[in-house]
Amino acid sequence: MLRMNYTPPTGPGDVMTMVQTAIDLEFSTLPPYLYAKMTILPGTNPAAIERLDTIVGQEMVHMCLASNILNAIGGQVCINPPTYPGPLPGGVAGGISIGLLPFSPGAMQQGMAIEEPEDPIDPPMMAAALAAGGTQDVTIGQYYHLLDQALAALPPGQWQPNRNQITDAQFFPGQLFAVNGYPDAHRAISQIVSEGEGTPVNPGQTGSPLDFQNELAHYYRFQELFLNRVLTKDPDDPTNPTGYRWGGPLGVDWAAVYPAISNPEQHDFSRDPPEARQAQADCTAAYSGMVNALTDAFRGGPAGLGAAVRHMFQLRMAAMKALTTPLADGRSVAGPAFIYL
Repeated sequence: MLRMNYTPPTGPGDVMTMVQTAIDLEFSTLPPYLYAKMTILPGTNPAAIERLDTIVGQEMVHMCLASNILNAIGGQVCINPPTYPGPLPGGVAGGISIGLLPFSPGAMQQGMAIEEPEDPIDPPMMAAALAAGGTQDVTIGQYYHLLDQALAALPPGQWQPNRNQITDAQFFPGQLFAVNGYPDAHRAISQIVSEGEGTPVNPGQTGSPLDFQNELAHYYRFQELFLNRVLTKDPDDPTNPTGYRWGGPLGVDWAAVYPAISNPEQHDFSRDPPEARQAQADCTAAYSGMVNALTDAFRGGPAGLGAAVRHMFQLRMAAMKALTTPLADGRSVAGPAFIYL
């Protein structure tokens, strides 16, 4: 479970810092999740592709919504790409280290560790599946709850409507919205937490793996893949208070994956063929261009989003080249190292 540092804010500047940490956190989950998805062989694992696509898309929306919140309270958005492996932004010292892992049970466990709520529901397995104040440490969901309280306490004059807002007219149709005051920020935070963790366990509430749109939250999507089981509703069993049960196989094929190395940022490409080095250089250029374009967009630049989308496409093309270009050993390949220059 990811634990985050939280210190009660003492003014608007501290609240802005909290929101920037949320932006950094949402962005930092994208490379690990993308690496797992990109390393799946084309035409295989449709259930895994569908789930990872949903998670990646929603994480990008979460980053945009957090950026809208920061702009709405007068801050300036920064995108601070982390290195991998390493701790996630805001994580406590000695916490979990996150790496770039090919599609595997370990990569799914890592996703679960990032998204895990304080008290996840624990549906039973089917019989066949069984054989197969000061500074505090808080979960991501708790951090967002405390951020919501801090935003609610800001004076009305702190909010600046229509300042550098990214909406669904520009990006992710039907999912993004402007943040022009605390009610919008509260709605954004509720969406972020719900899509990541599901409905929390509260007094009189058993919790649910579903988000506010009645779709599985990220933690449980990763858990489905890790267990290779479908999470199904089970409302009629009085001995099962969760209302859900692990059902039949999801159809995950762990062997249908490129022979990609883990954590390519740590790999010495100087001894690899020129084609492999060029593929990584192209990945780095596209990733760096995407980060720069997104930063420009979140700061009000008129062409930022269009440029960011172009760089995203270039990154996907460069990643495909990297994953089909052998390294010096003649067997292994490397996905994008997600290095920012």
